[in-house]
Amino acid sequence: MAARMRSLRLHSRDAWVGALRHPHTGALGAGALAACGFQPLGWWPATILGIAWLVELIARAPRASRAFQLGWLFGLAHFTIGDNWIATAFTYQAEMPAWLGGIAVVLLSLYLALFPALATLATWLLAKRWGRVAGERPNLHPASVGPALAGFWIVTEWMRGWLFTGFPWNPLGVALLGSFSSQGLAVLTPWIGTYGLSGVLVLLCAAFHRLMREAIATRGATRLAWSVAVLALSAALALQIVLPARYLAREEGGIPFTLIQPDLRQETLEDPRNYEPHFVKMARLTLPQRPGETRLVFWPESGLVDYLRDGYPDYFYRQLTYAADPVAARARIGRVIGPYSLLLTGAVDLDFDGTHENPIGARNAVTAIDWRGNILAGYAKAHLVPYGEYLALRWLLEPLGATRLVAGSIDFLPGPGPRTYDFGRWGKAGVQICYEIVFSGAVIDPAERPDYIFNPSNDGWFGSWGPPQHLAQARLRAVEEGIPVLRSTTTGISAVIDADGIVRDWLPRHVAGRLDGRVPPAHAPTLFARYGNALPLGLAVLLLLASVVARRSHKAYSRP
Repeated sequence: MAARMRSLRLHSRDAWVGALRHPHTGALGAGALAACGFQPLGWWPATILGIAWLVELIARAPRASRAFQLGWLFGLAHFTIGDNWIATAFTYQAEMPAWLGGIAVVLLSLYLALFPALATLATWLLAKRWGRVAGERPNLHPASVGPALAGFWIVTEWMRGWLFTGFPWNPLGVALLGSFSSQGLAVLTPWIGTYGLSGVLVLLCAAFHRLMREAIATRGATRLAWSVAVLALSAALALQIVLPARYLAREEGGIPFTLIQPDLRQETLEDPRNYEPHFVKMARLTLPQRPGETRLVFWPESGLVDYLRDGYPDYFYRQLTYAADPVAARARIGRVIGPYSLLLTGAVDLDFDGTHENPIGARNAVTAIDWRGNILAGYAKAHLVPYGEYLALRWLLEPLGATRLVAGSIDFLPGPGPRTYDFGRWGKAGVQICYEIVFSGAVIDPAERPDYIFNPSNDGWFGSWGPPQHLAQARLRAVEEGIPVLRSTTTGISAVIDADGIVRDWLPRHVAGRLDGRVPPAHAPTLFARYGNALPLGLAVLLLLASVVARRSHKAYSRP
């Protein structure tokens, strides 16, 4: 029996060493594993294993160029799997072949992979210790790699959020967000932000890697001690992810609301024959259920096609639905929501040239309309989706047959950024349209803090993977800022998220319905609300300093 066990250990070690001989394949596998922690899978242990494996690969990289390659391959697999929902969007337009969606995902991943590649390269350079014998390859310090990778991951993820307009989708830390009724380790985000949460996850993965490595390398009682440490860390992580947040206060808000999810499918949304039936569907879901009911009503992005503002050429109004002019369109909306109510709805506004005859751009907007049909405010989306709402490099790509995904021939124009609108009895509203909600530190007006954030969206573009990922990131904004978020979407997932990031009520995908309740109260401004991404960047500096200290006080890795 002892001989058999010894044989099994030797076989396991041979397999381990054999796997290390193919680090490029290992990096791809690690990136794929790490992406499995994102929704809709939510396999967070796979993320821990993937990042731990990346730490091992960095530690064994013989030179800086290899460390960069491994990080890039990790990122290529990681983003290709995590962002696969982008390919689905190409199936809902007729201008370009649907198969181009798969190519678009890979091309985007080729770029996004540069950020983890920079993190692994910088980690290798910081954690290295040159051998004392001439010609000896550099070794990396075990206690230095984890803090270095965590610090540089924070910095590169923050860079990904703003460089070239930014694409911060799926920050690594979102894998630590618990179920709808729990916070998980996202409870830390009010103090360190989302990017800091990603750094904490990397640090935990590096600690897990270190414990596993020592447990494998040692024998007897020492191995037992390391194994217990591995199990203890794993149990602590599991408990934080699944533990319900019952200790959190469940205060009832004071603003009554009705939130609509009409389930308007993307394949029918742009067909003019469906414009009026779609409006009727939303109207029936919205009508007051009790006489004299007054409330704040939320409609999604892309659900309303009527132009609501005055002053456009007549033919713009006639080409749409029932309304021959914007006054009639607003009046019937007022009748639908009922006396003394207020509607916040997704809409489209137009910008015209000097003659006021030719549109030069569109605005993806949210319009506030009262029960009399008066427009009280309008917000224009600031963070537009490249190639979705505008065609970047149009002069080059349009002659090649490329077009944007959203229907229409003119590009959308960006708005000025977060604004807070004071609606009196209906509270102070912040607005973030669709994709804007994923930008950590850029969702509220710092000059005037809102009571809630309205996040209308059209997630019908993005298959089964995009909507749950979108919801998870909206939850991070809520707990990060201490402000509730209300999501109204065309096809789901619509939700009411309180200021702790807990989902209080929701509608699943492809279910038409409404949510009624009271807007959850906001918390006092969190530390992150006051200082923004200076907090995670400060944490990154501390982690990098810890890596330098560790590098000077520990021995180098031994190589098998």
